[in-house]
Amino acid sequence: MPAIAAAAAPDQRILGAQVLLDRLGFGPGVIDGAKGMSFAKALRGWQEAKGLPVSGELDAATVKSFDAYREMPTVIEVKLTPQTVEGPFVGPLPAKTSDQAKMKTLGYADLMEKLAERYHTTKATLIALNSPGTKLAAGAAIKVPNVIPPAQNYAEDLNPAWRDTLWTLNVGSDQPDVAKVVVDKSDGVLRAFDGSGKLVAQFPATMGSGHDPLPIGSWKIQGRSYNPPFHYNPKLFWDADSSDKKALLPPGPNGPVGVVWIDLDKKHYGIHGTPHPEKIGRTESHGCIRLTNWDAARLALMVKPGTPAIFQE
Repeated sequence: MPAIAAAAAPDQRILGAQVLLDRLGFGPGVIDGAKGMSFAKALRGWQEAKGLPVSGELDAATVKSFDAYREMPTVIEVKLTPQTVEGPFVGPLPAKTSDQAKMKTLGYADLMEKLAERYHTTKATLIALNSPGTKLAAGAAIKVPNVIPPAQNYAEDLNPAWRDTLWTLNVGSDQPDVAKVVVDKSDGVLRAFDGSGKLVAQFPATMGSGHDPLPIGSWKIQGRSYNPPFHYNPKLFWDADSSDKKALLPPGPNGPVGVVWIDLDKKHYGIHGTPHPEKIGRTESHGCIRLTNWDAARLALMVKPGTPAIFQE
């Protein structure tokens, strides 16, 4: 098993706020202890939901709003279990879709990538939180952001493979019921509202591009596909290689749509995960709404067929 190398420590104040926001359903993107667009968006969402001045800064009023969670440690030590360190690990994915289609799974490249996604963080942050030379093996103790949910009591009729995915991603079973989803292009976020119109969750998102703009309008969620394969059709991708052919890519967290596809009543469009959580909000998509795998999984537990999805400027 690999060992952890040395790295600079993250800003503990920012890291702590990111952990709290993540646990409260206002995703800051990857937890890395650094200021950035996704962290500011999460702060604005939380401030709006709590009726605070919306500054996008970790100001005094926002810090005070976290008082109820003051006793909760934001970094904890966990012992790696055989299930936690289990593969399969596939190494770097081949660039060609035709080669990816030959694989059994588009799984994690290595254990560090799996652990980073499990704790909603980055490899660099895990390295920074732990002592150089820490071994990554069953029985070893490592320090991680405390994103472990209070409950994972999923419905017994839930697909077993999907239950395993939720466990791997540290996604809790106690998600709010959502009556409406709003995707806001100008703010770069997906917001979820309950039946009374209260903002109960918000996630940073990648949405559309100049070639494939966000389809502005009112849509509905039709269903959810867990750990889906991906039907690659080069005709639907403006940037596809001219030599590309149609291919069925196997499922996996590193697949083009990540761990879940939330289907919309507009053909070829959906809300889904990503193999690159650190790029959310920083790159373009082919018109769909892209979230981190853990945020997409949380949203999949919040919505149901028929839930309105409003896409606006």
